[in-house]
Amino acid sequence: MATANVLEELITSNQRDLERTETDFATVAQTHRPQVFRFLLASMRDPDVAETLTQDCLLKAHRNWASFRGESSVLTWLLRIAINLQKDYWRNRRLQFWRQTQMQSVSVDEASEWLPSQASSPEAQVMAREQVKQVWRVVETLSERQKTVFLLRHVEEMDLLEIAETTGLNEGTVKAHLSRAMVKVRAEMRKSQ
Repeated sequence: MATANVLEELITSNQRDLERTETDFATVAQTHRPQVFRFLLASMRDPDVAETLTQDCLLKAHRNWASFRGESSVLTWLLRIAINLQKDYWRNRRLQFWRQTQMQSVSVDEASEWLPSQASSPEAQVMAREQVKQVWRVVETLSERQKTVFLLRHVEEMDLLEIAETTGLNEGTVKAHLSRAMVKVRAEMRKSQ
């Protein structure tokens, strides 16, 4: 009889732990989903693909939630998963013709609408949107790593150490990729002025 009570208590305790873990992950997913989606949307430029990859990211994170060791922040861990899913997505479609049409499915005009403008006058807002369009055009020409580092820095506003943790690169490499990306963006912006 005592063994049955101990076994019942163990099962009840495990069930409570599982429910607590599910609740914890639901909170994490709700908190960080917008940031993961925003990064993937900026990277992929296709809302449907970004949504699919966001769901895949959260599903993969949920499956591995019990093994999350906390060596980095949860957001860093989720963005690392998102970056890997993004790489897998492009790797699987690299030779397919429709990749180009997929990249163009969201126009630069639409993308510039996603970013808030701090400009006060309509004229200043139009000028700001034009600058954003120009930056997006240049970002599209960056290498995959430069683009990822640039987006994590300027869209997700991560510091260099967070970017290094998220991408698995060392901090010096992140600095180099970010520096090259910024040089290219600035040079293209100067040409258009």
